[in-house]
Amino acid sequence: MADSTQPLLSDSNSSESKLPPPRTLDETIEQCIGDFGWAQFLQAVLVSFAWVFDAQQTFITVFTDSQPTWHCLDSDRCNSSSNFCTLPNQTWSWDFNPHVSTISEWGLQCAGSLVKGLPASSFFLGCLVGGLALSTLADSSLGRKNMLLLSCLIMSLSSMLTAFSTSIWVYAFLRFLNGFGRATVGTCALVLSTELVGKKWRGQSPRWLIVKGRKEEAVSILQSIGSNAITMSFSDLCLDVQESSNPDVYDALRILVKKPWSLRRLLAVMAVGFGIGMVYYGMPLTLSNLNFNLYLGVVFNALSELPAFLITFFFMNTIKRREALIGFTALSGISSVLIASLGQQLGSLQIVLELVSFFSACTAFNMTLIYTIELFPTCVRNSALAMVRQALVFGGVFSPVMVAAGRENQFWSYGMFGLVIGLFGLFVVGLPETRGSVLCDTMDEEETKNLTKEHIIG
Repeated sequence: MADSTQPLLSDSNSSESKLPPPRTLDETIEQCIGDFGWAQFLQAVLVSFAWVFDAQQTFITVFTDSQPTWHCLDSDRCNSSSNFCTLPNQTWSWDFNPHVSTISEWGLQCAGSLVKGLPASSFFLGCLVGGLALSTLADSSLGRKNMLLLSCLIMSLSSMLTAFSTSIWVYAFLRFLNGFGRATVGTCALVLSTELVGKKWRGQSPRWLIVKGRKEEAVSILQSIGSNAITMSFSDLCLDVQESSNPDVYDALRILVKKPWSLRRLLAVMAVGFGIGMVYYGMPLTLSNLNFNLYLGVVFNALSELPAFLITFFFMNTIKRREALIGFTALSGISSVLIASLGQQLGSLQIVLELVSFFSACTAFNMTLIYTIELFPTCVRNSALAMVRQALVFGGVFSPVMVAAGRENQFWSYGMFGLVIGLFGLFVVGLPETRGSVLCDTMDEEETKNLTKEHIIG
């Protein structure tokens, strides 16, 4: 905690020569509340519960939209190898209650892949629309905390209403609303978890409140967590942070597309994100297509995200971004293609390859977000990151349809997943390496840094 006897603010009546040197936001936070204390830990834990709800709603379709197993009732006219779409209804039956899946509840077993994948695709489409519609509210009128509460409320209500759906169309619409509310959960929870801890614990986190011009709120939050003996005021807060015109995401995007180098970077990293998102969101949905226990497969997939996070966390300062992304996307792609090549015969080997592919996609997912943060300056960083997240979700829009098509031929699921992530991962080849680079605040600073680097290399 900060020493309460040490003045945090400069005396406005003292001479200019006695003014302390401007402090950065990181230095001010650390002086007020330290690097990481119990207050920050408690806030991070509480905010993390939103991510639990987020993950639940994102991957619940693994179970609700799966293809249930069935058995024959009339052995004379039915056998296990028969196509039950050609069998009379009285000759076969589901192994479980029809209400366990949307496929069996509404008789969609013979419907096209577009209809079967509609609920999950609607969810990701809602994430896209919500990301565009709600992102500016989090940056302006509502703020992160209120936006997170609103998002969780929309998700909660729409999730409860799905239990009363009367058709696949009503269910898909409610899943769209659910995704619409879910769109800003990740970003808001991330900022709320990181903006009040020191740089030692958060690496490069968004300097959102100050950079966006909301200094009064920043002072209030620092006071609530810091020592009671520390007094601060908006007019006297001494920070070495440039004033911001508080642009929204659309203004920032206009800035991004004006510069050829920034537009090229944005399109390339979004292409990579699209390929990774298709596998990251689609791979868990395909577990029901494997000859393996669905529930055990979901557990293994969830556990595989832990080493992916640990690799990113511990080796972030040593891994080269471009090489890592090319390597992990290629490994994921090769493993996925091999699953389609093996067929259903080798179930145990298929699940091993599936875990390798999903683990690689998870690691590439994390690396892409870090790479995006390092590729763009502060003035447009959040907007660039939002666009990459949108590209990741856009890949997820197509995944459910491909998973449904892959129930008949695994090439349309695992095969296409492998080709897409492998090919789209190559877009990083034209991007600069950012490991260990200094983060810039303005477009001019970033451009000057690039020209200096090119001059040195040349």
